[in-house]
Amino acid sequence: MAVNVGRSAETAVRVGQLTRTYGTGPQAVTALAGVDAEFHRGTFTAVMGPSGSGKSTLLQTAAGLDRPTSGQVWIGAEELSRLSETKLTKLRRSRIGFVFQAFNLIGALNVEENILLPLRLSGVRPDPAWLEQVIGRVGLADRLHHRPAELSGGQQQRVAIARALATRPEVIFCDEPTGALDTQTASEVLSLLRSVVDETQQTVIMVTHDPVAASYADRVMVLADGRIVHDTPQPGAQRIAEQLALLGRRQLATQGS
Repeated sequence: MAVNVGRSAETAVRVGQLTRTYGTGPQAVTALAGVDAEFHRGTFTAVMGPSGSGKSTLLQTAAGLDRPTSGQVWIGAEELSRLSETKLTKLRRSRIGFVFQAFNLIGALNVEENILLPLRLSGVRPDPAWLEQVIGRVGLADRLHHRPAELSGGQQQRVAIARALATRPEVIFCDEPTGALDTQTASEVLSLLRSVVDETQQTVIMVTHDPVAASYADRVMVLADGRIVHDTPQPGAQRIAEQLALLGRRQLATQGS
């Protein structure tokens, strides 16, 4: 498995002093507490942490799906807080791809129509050569006229990845993309994401709870209580699992003291 940390100095995503608080007063919950991070172009980062650590909130704010309470998010050279909702929506459609655990496909559309949906929403004409490459990479050339209900879970996630790639996004955000898949299918999907990084220099940022899934990444970032507590080149699934277990024991000890 190829691992290339920081192969490009060009920053695809950057967050600065990012905070996100839900609620007000004594009941307020701080999901992110001043996070600083950079994600370089052509790299694959796994974001991990216990439940409530802030990993999904980091993904959502970095992707422009949620506004931070304070701090800044850059996609390339574009700082998101300066954008209106209309401009932010256009940026998400053209420069960001999304892959979710639940696939989020449109049941009434066939595979080809689901893949083309972001382009149609953006009013952009498809690039036939690029689409042919994307469809070939995800192995769905013989399923283009099938609807999601006629596909396996792994095939549906491949459609979701192809849809995310259709606009040639600068970064692809994945939220537990293998959470609903069996081990073999998950491995195939993760290998596909790895190849997207290695072969087309896409940037992938993936939230996962699975150390094996994280081992496909170049880098593992671990959050706890809204802060980054580990940020290193991925050390392998066993070491990742040990780090998470140690973090969990520390949190339990803190709560019990």
